[in-house]
Amino acid sequence: MAGIDETLTFYPLRIAVLTVSDTRDENSDKSGALLAERLTNARHELAGKAIVKDEVEAIRQRVQDWVDDESVDAIISTGGTGFAPRDVTPEAVKPLFRREMDGFSVLFHQASFGTVGLSTLQSRAFAGQIGDTFIFCLPGSTGACRDGWDLVLRHELDSRYRPCSLAGQIPRLRHLCA
Repeated sequence: MAGIDETLTFYPLRIAVLTVSDTRDENSDKSGALLAERLTNARHELAGKAIVKDEVEAIRQRVQDWVDDESVDAIISTGGTGFAPRDVTPEAVKPLFRREMDGFSVLFHQASFGTVGLSTLQSRAFAGQIGDTFIFCLPGSTGACRDGWDLVLRHELDSRYRPCSLAGQIPRLRHLCA
């Protein structure tokens, strides 16, 4: 049966949070703050937090810096996944992928449909792997970040999730799915 096995050891992941926005700063970044709060409340480590403009090179550079940092296991971004002219997160991140995680978009849209209905079509949420680092790109709204974390990522990034979580694909934790 799928779910959290409370008898297993919890292994915290080191997760960085990236907000992509032309208008947000540390005081107004509610989505990045929500993700940071959710992941630390789940006992993961906030490995970094940054805000970058909706510009391909700025997004790509921040993501690549974290991918190159061995103390970062995963990245969650918020913002830049819609259809506004300045929304360029997919264009910035997808060319870096070694692998795309098609199922994340499907599950995110299923979860989001339950809260925002057909408006979920306005999101280009996606995920993949750059080297050995997973990146999950969510829309910029706090509601979308709440759906993404609470309904998908919270479980999939928990090492106790069975039959196996993505935590077991992090190089230092690969023994979890052996």
